[in-house]
Amino acid sequence: MTIHPIDVIQHKRDGLVLSDAEIEGFIQALVKRDAEHPTPTDAQAAAFLMAVFVRGLNAQELAALTEAMRFSGEVFDSSPLEGFVVDKHSTGGVGDKTSLLIAPIVAAAGLKDPMISGRSLGHTGGTLDKLETIPGFRTQLPLEEMLAIVRKVGFAMAGQTPELVPADRILYALRDHTGTVESPYLITASIMSKKLAEGLNGLVLDVKTGSGAFMQSYEDARLLAGLMVETGELAGTRTVALLTAMEEPLGRFAGNWVEVQECVELMQHFSPEIEFTLSEEKLRLSADLLELTHALAGHMLHLGGKAATPEDGADLSEWMLLDGSAYRKFLEMIQMQSNSWEAARAALEHPAEFHRPAAMRVLEAESAGYLAGMDCRQVGRAVQRLSAGRAKPGDPVSAHAGIEMHVKIGDRVEARQPLVTLFSEDAGLLAEPEEMLRETIRVEQEMPDRAKLVREVLRR
Repeated sequence: MTIHPIDVIQHKRDGLVLSDAEIEGFIQALVKRDAEHPTPTDAQAAAFLMAVFVRGLNAQELAALTEAMRFSGEVFDSSPLEGFVVDKHSTGGVGDKTSLLIAPIVAAAGLKDPMISGRSLGHTGGTLDKLETIPGFRTQLPLEEMLAIVRKVGFAMAGQTPELVPADRILYALRDHTGTVESPYLITASIMSKKLAEGLNGLVLDVKTGSGAFMQSYEDARLLAGLMVETGELAGTRTVALLTAMEEPLGRFAGNWVEVQECVELMQHFSPEIEFTLSEEKLRLSADLLELTHALAGHMLHLGGKAATPEDGADLSEWMLLDGSAYRKFLEMIQMQSNSWEAARAALEHPAEFHRPAAMRVLEAESAGYLAGMDCRQVGRAVQRLSAGRAKPGDPVSAHAGIEMHVKIGDRVEARQPLVTLFSEDAGLLAEPEEMLRETIRVEQEMPDRAKLVREVLRR
């Protein structure tokens, strides 16, 4: 039966439930654009997005849309890996670098993780931009090479190929122009189609909530988390979502190379064969990063049968750092994905020395008190204005721009104590981000309540 785009649009516009065939036919026509599939125009694709935005989708419609997008192009065949295939996904935040620690941790424990990541946009960072600051590191891999690396190392970290989930690229580009970005149904289909295309047995989702999150309200974040868990389970992938706070940057750093530096230094600090030690203060400032890393990895290890409970999985995750095996896996992956292993190794052996920004500035506290809070989204925008992020797809990003946080919410601070150090490749870019940070970082006389990092866990 031929599916006509206008019929699909009108059915959803009028509040009817779309059949699997209608959804699949619409997506196939959107991608294939041949004589057998009446091709939706851009206007019709936009109308479909708006109809979904207004009317929503039930569980089966959402599952059908996700599956149609997932199989709109090539998929990653994980069957040769002969192991439990698992991944994690974050909805985006400031200083969120857990992927750099989690992937080698779960690989060291015996799971397989073909991690396909994205780039920074707006106030949120992107794993690919961070990895590409490593000299010679390649993020664009054919799926065959990615499979070979995962088989040997246990994980790979790469970007989406042009042939993987092409329907998402078409719809994603239109969502920004049609005012439909915030639809939890379209967000779910976009995220889950790409993750399920990895051929996963298990998926752990980090759904951020708070001022630095895409979904700032807890209710919106919880709705999105529930939709993604339900969609993953309907596709046959065991799925868990953690709702986590994003009220301040995660860990010490936000940027690109500086986030790699933080993770490498943590792995070096805990590895017994490496003669490197972080100060107690730097470890304290990275404590939330480690807590979230072990929580997410713990659920992945539990899903993969490596731990009886998520709590046992978190303990195992911590041990993978302590015995150095995660760091060895990380270096093995870098070696296989780098065009210049000697240059990459030199940077990773001394990451603080490799970080050489052209300009720096320190923001100090104007009065004594407690760090009471901040608009974390504005902090992320300040990082982006330093040239560590991009305002629109395709913008260049700076490797060494970013910030280092010297305090956490609830910390006691004294007048003229450093709060944040700003890094940039251009001294002329420091003034506006400094003012943005000064406007939003609040020092008050009363100690604030500390928000719980992991607020809730959603399962099927």
